[in-house]
Amino acid sequence: MTTASAPAPADSAPAPFHHVLYCTDFSENADRAFPYALRAATRNPGATLHLLHVIPEPSAQFWKGYIYDLDEDVDAMARREIDQKLADAYRPRLPDDLPFVTAMRIGEAAQKILEYAAEAHIDLIVIGRQGAGAGTRLLFGNITGRVTRRAPCPVLVVP
Repeated sequence: MTTASAPAPADSAPAPFHHVLYCTDFSENADRAFPYALRAATRNPGATLHLLHVIPEPSAQFWKGYIYDLDEDVDAMARREIDQKLADAYRPRLPDDLPFVTAMRIGEAAQKILEYAAEAHIDLIVIGRQGAGAGTRLLFGNITGRVTRRAPCPVLVVP
C-alpha cells in the first residue's frame, strides 16, 4: 500500500534561482522560451542568466574537414560567430544590471546541456519543446525529453 505525501506547508517557498540556463538553437521555438528564462533570472535578485548553444558534433566535424585551408582556427571562428549571434539576438533584450554568461559547446546537445548544468551549478533550465525542425528531431532525438528526464534541477519546457 502506498500513501501520498503531505503537501508542503503554504508558507514554504521554493528556493531562489541563482543560475538560470537558457538553451538555444536559434529556432523560433527556442526564441519563445527566452522571455521565460529572462523573467526567472530578473525575478531572483543576484541571479545570473546563462545562454548556451550546442553545435552538434557531426556538423562541427563536417565544417572542420571542409574548411581545411583557413589560416584561422575553426573553433575560434565558430565561437566568434556564435557570440555575435547571441549578442544580436539576446543582448539587446537583457537589462544592463543582469549578469549573464554565454557558452558554446560541441557535441550531443542533451549531454552537453546536462554537463553544463552540472558544471555551472544551474538551478533552472529553460528550453523550448522542439528544436529547429522535424529533421533535427529525427537526426538527434528528443533533446528536450532527455534533458527533462536527467536534469539535476527543475526544467521549464516552453511549447
